[in-house]
Amino acid sequence: MRWSETFIPTLREMPAEAETISHQLLLRAGYIRQVAAGIYSYLPLAQRSVLKISQIIREEMNRIGGQEFFLPVLHPRELWEESGRWEIMGDNMFRLKDRAGRDMCLGMTHEEVITDIARHELRSYKQLPQTWYQIQTKFRDEARPKGGLLRVRQFTMKDAYSFHTSWESLDETYQQQYRAYSRIYDRCGLRYIAVKADTGAMGGKDSHEFSALIDVGEDLIVHCEHCGYGANREMAISRAPVVDDQPAPDRPEKFPTPGIRTIAALETFPGGAEAHRQIKTLVYMVDEQPVLVCVRGDHTVNEAALARLFGAEARFYPAHPGQIVAAMGANAGSLGPVGVSGLRIVVDEALRGRKNMTTGANEDDFHIRGVVVDRDFKGEYQQVRLVEEGDFCINCGKPIRMWKGLEVGQIFKLGVRYSQTMKATVLNEKGEAVPMIMGCYGIGVERILAAAIEQNHDENGMILPVSIAPFSVIVNVVNMGDPESVRAAERITTALEAAGIDVLLDDRDERPGVKFKDNDLIGIPLRVTLGPKKLKEGKAEIYIRAKRESVDVALDEVAARVQAALESSTPQTKE
Repeated sequence: MRWSETFIPTLREMPAEAETISHQLLLRAGYIRQVAAGIYSYLPLAQRSVLKISQIIREEMNRIGGQEFFLPVLHPRELWEESGRWEIMGDNMFRLKDRAGRDMCLGMTHEEVITDIARHELRSYKQLPQTWYQIQTKFRDEARPKGGLLRVRQFTMKDAYSFHTSWESLDETYQQQYRAYSRIYDRCGLRYIAVKADTGAMGGKDSHEFSALIDVGEDLIVHCEHCGYGANREMAISRAPVVDDQPAPDRPEKFPTPGIRTIAALETFPGGAEAHRQIKTLVYMVDEQPVLVCVRGDHTVNEAALARLFGAEARFYPAHPGQIVAAMGANAGSLGPVGVSGLRIVVDEALRGRKNMTTGANEDDFHIRGVVVDRDFKGEYQQVRLVEEGDFCINCGKPIRMWKGLEVGQIFKLGVRYSQTMKATVLNEKGEAVPMIMGCYGIGVERILAAAIEQNHDENGMILPVSIAPFSVIVNVVNMGDPESVRAAERITTALEAAGIDVLLDDRDERPGVKFKDNDLIGIPLRVTLGPKKLKEGKAEIYIRAKRESVDVALDEVAARVQAALESSTPQTKE
């Protein structure tokens, strides 16, 4: 393909609206253009990369027996009401009415549609297991779309679904998907971590999230480099550093704290206490009943952990001021577990064994010091705090690390979450109707591209992995007015194309500096440069973008050397 015939609208200036490196470079390199907030047009270079990523995904899904579908984007309300998610999805769902006034939505995901097919077409355990997938457009009305392709309202997802009659069968397919995902990200050249994840609105039993490690990632990934433990922060548990407490008095003491309503204010108040020596007490309404949650003053409650503790069906939320006063007799900022009766009290594990602590007295403008956990109040111990830097691995006790990550895929063991509510059953060996056990597996296609750019760039532009770059090689003619250079470029381009290599011939009549800047900007892994000076020696220059290394090669060896360089640069998979 010739650059002169290809639409590549590069920009010299940095777009003012671009927040992240990938957003800046995708715009500057002529990959995308914004239509509206979180909605982008993919121009030819982006589309070529997206199609290459999709093909890698397709090959790995087919390799493990996946069967490709193409499901509708437009869904009727009734299917989502059957699963119970029409209300749960809230404002994230695009909703509309057809001309007959029927409620419809744009698909955020396709559990309902795929389960509807399964319940009408699958009859017997003999037909299972089945693994179905698609690569399809999804819509989510993000409240704050940002970062170019990192958080958008329209995107491409590979979503797969599996159907089973036993958990053992699901476990086997789940592991196949896990390994396939690892191969996909390896082939795309990503640096990533796979960790335990929260199932969230998807529901189900277990989940793993695949996160690309990037500085602008929205997730925090907890990882132990010693034993391999890993989880996103919402799922992670850890051991807090041990705190040496001072001896406690025989009984707690109430003392006045006028106007003190925060942990920080109590730290500096005379007779107060450091944050890690305070008990922070919060009130949550769980199915309209107040529950106390106690954590260390310098820790943060993990509401995802509370959701798992209270149960998927429970409705819970932070109590309103009036509800707090009704339950505790005081306002937020003066609350504590001492003397409380008749309420469920959840105590974070980091408070176990602590003594000489300070907490609210359940009376405005008063606190209590000298509190000993388990002596002065009792509750059920759970880890309900967010993991912090400086914590230790729950498995091996070594220090854990926290990384910023971008979720590029997630897999779920859904179990019977959808098949029960939607009555998707098959007959088992005994002739009994049983709900199918399901798995669900999603990959964000454009997020792979954006993450690859975040991980692979320099001050000049993108440095895309060979496997997902729009072209593998760019052939640059330094002087289009030199017929010998043009003929040599044409011969090399033809030879590379004959070898099955994607080639872009930069045949523009531009200054060499302009062409080299554009070549670097758009992220092509290899450049072959043909100029009159080297041609007199019968040579061309091969430039490897990632290494910033160049070598002069005889013209008749260029095709072979390029092929070898591409093979050595192609990301390898770890089985």
